[in-house]
Amino acid sequence: MSDTPFGFGLPPEEPENGDDGKKKGGQGGPANPFGFPGMGLPGGAGAPGADNPFAAMFGAMNPNDLGAAFQQLGQMLSYEGGPVNWDMAKDIARQTVAQGTADGVKDTSVGVAERSAVEEAVRLADHWLDGVTSLPSGATTAVAWSRAEWVEATLPVWKELVDPVAERVGAAMGGVLPEEMQAMAGPLLGMMRSMGGAMFGQQIGQAVGTLAGEVVGSTDIGLPLGPAGKAALLPLNIEGFGKDLGVPSDEVRLYLALREAAHARLFAHVPWLRSHLFGAVEGYARGIKVDTSKLEDVVGQLDPSNPEQLQEALQGGMFQPQDTPEQKAALARLETALALVEGWVDAVVHEAAKPRLTSADAMRETMRRRRASGGPAEQTFATLIGLELRDASRLWASLTDARGVDGRDGLWEHPDMLPTASDLDDPDGFVHREQLDFSEIDKMLGEAAEKREQDGDEKK
Repeated sequence: MSDTPFGFGLPPEEPENGDDGKKKGGQGGPANPFGFPGMGLPGGAGAPGADNPFAAMFGAMNPNDLGAAFQQLGQMLSYEGGPVNWDMAKDIARQTVAQGTADGVKDTSVGVAERSAVEEAVRLADHWLDGVTSLPSGATTAVAWSRAEWVEATLPVWKELVDPVAERVGAAMGGVLPEEMQAMAGPLLGMMRSMGGAMFGQQIGQAVGTLAGEVVGSTDIGLPLGPAGKAALLPLNIEGFGKDLGVPSDEVRLYLALREAAHARLFAHVPWLRSHLFGAVEGYARGIKVDTSKLEDVVGQLDPSNPEQLQEALQGGMFQPQDTPEQKAALARLETALALVEGWVDAVVHEAAKPRLTSADAMRETMRRRRASGGPAEQTFATLIGLELRDASRLWASLTDARGVDGRDGLWEHPDMLPTASDLDDPDGFVHREQLDFSEIDKMLGEAAEKREQDGDEKK
């Protein structure tokens, strides 16, 4: 488990020479999708100045760029909104998308034929899922998004996820100092909040823009990022996903539509699930603390005329996670719930696809390799809070065999009925555990109620 919650504290790992920006260890994708310490401006992880927004703004000293650079710096210093400058985050995410991915693929508008293909794939996927799950359809509409449209549609959910963390950090920064020091450092703390909101916005914007180049739908990270009732796919990214698989493009699209539609059913008809996941993230955020002594030293030494010094202070390790039972419980809830969501989706999608798609096994293995090598969900949560998503698909498949579709899906009625983290380590034990039989109790209660009614009638 990571020691740096949501990326606060330590700088991102440096790529090895000639590794094209990949992490040491061979994993691809962005090295730090939500590692706030990097604070990079658009341009990608390997761009000049990506780890230093001020160097990125002023390093080249191109006279044509100075006006825009000073304007951006002014926006950073004058920001007076919430803990994250979301206007800046959106602008930078859009700029990152416009630059294209590392393989040179630029974002494109979705054509009429692509939208029609996505709608048909989701419609057929929903029909196939009807036979393998008791949960009804959760997608009232199917949409095809460009990368830029994915950014626009998902930012409200990113705001919901990230704001509690940034708010906690901001409150800690302003609340740990004695009142007399707060009065003396008032202007400086105000500048720190403005700079912090802007720098969070920069990093989040670049992270969201980078993820937009990789995700194939609205549920790739295991959370419902899109509007309720919409199953969304990104045709451009689906094309890239299936490029080297040797699988017909319509089968790739249909398999990914099955996954998107399965996620939609789960989040639409398990009403507690979304708040359970988001509540775990917020519970973890509440455990973030600030090293008071270090903050006091930093505040006393800061030069208000040197904003780069402030950035270095913010990423210098002031924010550390509390090792508390409450925080561990929040992490366990999130990790287990995400694993159960992914495992259920994998199981029902495979059951629906296996008899109909010749590539079902190959596509399933591709998704598993993607997770193992660091897909969007793994990149996001591993960097956010050090989670490792566990494989729960075997447990759900065994439950289907042992209890049937209704018995399996009935476990989603309440979080207390679901397998626990320890059950993921012993799936057979959970599957074959004796189920409580409430039929006799119900019969006794019914007979008692009927007798009371009869006694009441006789007294009348």
